[in-house]
Amino acid sequence: MRLCSAPASPFGRMVKIAAHVLGIMDQITVVPTETTDPDDPVRKINPLGKIPVLIVGDQAVYDSRVILEYMDHHAGGDKIIPADPERRFDVLTRNARINGILDAAILIVYESRFRPDEMRVESFVEYQRDKIRRSLDVIAKDTPDYGNGAMPDIAEIGLACSLDYLDFRKQLNWRDHCPDMEAWITGFAAATPGYHDTLPPEIDMTPWRKR
Repeated sequence: MRLCSAPASPFGRMVKIAAHVLGIMDQITVVPTETTDPDDPVRKINPLGKIPVLIVGDQAVYDSRVILEYMDHHAGGDKIIPADPERRFDVLTRNARINGILDAAILIVYESRFRPDEMRVESFVEYQRDKIRRSLDVIAKDTPDYGNGAMPDIAEIGLACSLDYLDFRKQLNWRDHCPDMEAWITGFAAATPGYHDTLPPEIDMTPWRKR
C-alpha cells in the first residue's frame, strides 16, 4: 500500500498513527505529496487533489475517514472503530466533531496563506475559530485520563492530532478551553505507537511530546 500525504497534514497523521496502532505501518510506503503543485500526481489519483490518499493495488481510497474504515477492516475490524452499534456511532460522532475542528483550523491557515493581506476577511477567520471554541468546550466537559492504551479509537487519534495541529499552526490556544486535556494527551502520547514518529515538523516539544 502507498499513502499520499505530507508531514504537516493532520488528516494524514491520523492515518499514519492508525497504521502504527494496527500494526500495518510496515505495509505502507508514504509518498510525499504537495497538493499546491499542479504537476503533483495526486491530482490524477484523487480528482479533488486532497490528501491523504491510500493506494491499494489499482484502487485509490480517500478521504481520511474512509481510509480509517478501510484499515480497521484490513486489520480484522472492531479495533479502532467499534463494531457494537452504540459504541460505533459514539466514536463516529466524536470523530466527526474532530474533523470539523480540523476543517475550520485549515480554513484559517488558508485564509492567511492564499489571500493577500488586504483581502483577508477577519470575520470569516473568527467564524471558524468559534467552531473550534464551541467544540473544545464540549470536549472539556468530559476529559477523563487516557485509558485505551495502545489501541485508541479513531476519535482519540483525531483528538490528539487536532490538539497538536492547533499548537503547530497556532489558530488559538486550546488550553484556554480544555486545560485538563494536557493530562489526557500526556497519557495518549506515552501509550500510543507512532505518536512521536508522526509529529508535525518544528512543533514545540512540550512534556507529552518527549519520548
